[in-house]
Amino acid sequence: SETRSHKAQPVLLTPVARRKFDAAGKAEETHAVYAELVRAVARDTNTPLIDLDRSSQALLQQFGVENSKLLFNYLAPGEHPNYPDGREDNTHFNELGARRMAELVLADIRALKLGLADHLVQGTVKKTVDPQAR
Repeated sequence: SETRSHKAQPVLLTPVARRKFDAAGKAEETHAVYAELVRAVARDTNTPLIDLDRSSQALLQQFGVENSKLLFNYLAPGEHPNYPDGREDNTHFNELGARRMAELVLADIRALKLGLADHLVQGTVKKTVDPQAR
């Protein structure tokens, strides 16, 4: 209500999914309790919700177990000076992953017809990846 009292429109976002798959290759929920709390607050306060938890899980599922690594900081030894021994990070995105998550948020801003949608500028993505390629 504080946000609305300043004539601003609040928007709630659930957390972005981490890269975690079960033995059958299904993307797993990684923020169940927190995401459900955000959904409940959105329902109770009639606040628009961008469910990034669900949409990012769906994107990870689309990419699959191996190809989803293309979205995260998976670096081979010697590939990056900050990680000479390599890195396998299932939480933090690389540039491509960050752009794909941003695209999910932008799509929901438009789908929800938020006032912010009128101020979005259409840009181009520097890199594209086919989730099925590899």
